[in-house]
Amino acid sequence: MAAIDRRTFDEPDETRPFAGGMGRLDLVDTGDGAVGRAVFEPGWKWSEHIKPLAGTDSCRADHTGYVVSGRMKVVMDGGESAEFGPGDYMRVHPGHDAWVVGDEPCVALDWTGFADYAKPTG
Repeated sequence: MAAIDRRTFDEPDETRPFAGGMGRLDLVDTGDGAVGRAVFEPGWKWSEHIKPLAGTDSCRADHTGYVVSGRMKVVMDGGESAEFGPGDYMRVHPGHDAWVVGDEPCVALDWTGFADYAKPTG
């Protein structure tokens, strides 16, 4: 195993496009798990663009990440909500909906929740 591992999201191991051209997820396999960079286009909403792929009523991913640019609103199944923007660390447990706020794409990095995200079931 190398002492240094350099990777780039410009050449990911896998890319998963979102329905309707509403963005994509680029994954880099680190050997210790996947790290993802998602680009959510304006108008993207989990319940409209990922729910059909996930087959669940709300997002079941457990996210630990960082917002690079843009804004995203997250609403938990129980009603708690938060809005994230550039420079924000985010920790979001399973059971939520989310959508892009504004006219700028939201770009986010995630260390825990993207391995199976936007992956078709079955």
